[in-house]
Amino acid sequence: MNTLNGIRAIIWKDLASEFRTKELLSSMLIFAVLTIIVFVFAFDPTKDIVRQVFPGMVWVCFLFAGILGLNRSFVSEKTNDCITGLILCPVDRSVIYFGKMTANLIYISIVEIVTLPLFAVLFNYRIPLKAVLPLVLVIFLGSLGFIAVGTFLSALSANARSSEILLPVILFPIMVPVILGAVQASAAVLAMAPAAEWISWIKILAAFDAIFLAIPLVLFEYILEV
Repeated sequence: MNTLNGIRAIIWKDLASEFRTKELLSSMLIFAVLTIIVFVFAFDPTKDIVRQVFPGMVWVCFLFAGILGLNRSFVSEKTNDCITGLILCPVDRSVIYFGKMTANLIYISIVEIVTLPLFAVLFNYRIPLKAVLPLVLVIFLGSLGFIAVGTFLSALSANARSSEILLPVILFPIMVPVILGAVQASAAVLAMAPAAEWISWIKILAAFDAIFLAIPLVLFEYILEV
């Protein structure tokens, strides 16, 4: 089995399992919607301050909903010792990582596609048409960095007794550059600022993504043996 076929098989396995049970996506979407409702009650949608805090609220929603998915990424494989079956597959261990990471990226993308328009409607926030493509790029790079690190650390914390608590504790400090870059870039894009004001944040996000997509190629084999 070559690398691409192995990644595709793991993605298909995860997606087929999820769309059969709908446990993970439904919990992520419900949590995201509840977060939006809390923000609606906390901030008056008619106030100008909403335009300033809108990017931050969106990313808080994305990250907290994503944590739910990441927590289950490898813990679910412990059931019936499915992780042993994955490890015994005749592929490089990094294939397991990239398959799980891509599946997690699909989950968070679905949540983002649903929640971003809902945010805009409930807060009466008009996203400029010219800002759509740059905003999609920012969201993709930010989500990729979040999922890349989160999937790696999810495998590391899966054997811990309190993995649901441990994962956010070790993940969010590492995620500071991504959170800062994603929020700042989103704010600049939505404000229709010149590209020079947000392109540097894009470069930071891209560099972070490249680093944490390369690290699992070397270390993921050892992570599974912890």
